[in-house]
Amino acid sequence: MSLVQRKFFSDFEKEEEWLNEMAAKGLALSEYSWARYVFEESGKGEYIYRIELLKEDPKGPEAAGYLQFMKETGAEQVPTGKWFWGKYNNLRWVIFRRKASEGAFTIYSDIDSKISHYKRIYSLWMSMVVMGLVIGLFNISLMFVNNPTALNRINLVLGLLLIALSLFFILISRPIRQKITKLQNDKLIRE
Repeated sequence: MSLVQRKFFSDFEKEEEWLNEMAAKGLALSEYSWARYVFEESGKGEYIYRIELLKEDPKGPEAAGYLQFMKETGAEQVPTGKWFWGKYNNLRWVIFRRKASEGAFTIYSDIDSKISHYKRIYSLWMSMVVMGLVIGLFNISLMFVNNPTALNRINLVLGLLLIALSLFFILISRPIRQKITKLQNDKLIRE
């Protein structure tokens, strides 16, 4: 029997925590696609889940080597990014799971690798902010360049929506920025 849950997370750590809570209830994640989680029944606490944003496309040589390394450690990659035509497209966000019987499962063992991971996530959100602001402001500026038409109102609304979305991404990225700063401060204290 499979269970489908629809949830949106802006914090990968909360998502990871939720996946591990579901695993503790005997539900193992079998696939993920755009805020849609499909779970299958399993033993209670059978798996431990970790989520990561890879440095590059999974089809690239460095990522492929890393994914192979993770496989050799006993972790398996949960299929992600299922598109309408049924094919899985491995995006840079990956969800790993490993049998709990194999012991603790952590991806980042040192502060530098944690900082690097958070910086990748922060860069992703900031790129969304910049893209939204540029396209939003461009749409708004078109309103002043074109002759008055109904299209101008559409440009204005679209521009304002994109700017609002950019502000949303700034809010999402703020806790990540705070975690980076905290880790950097912790690193300075330890050195």
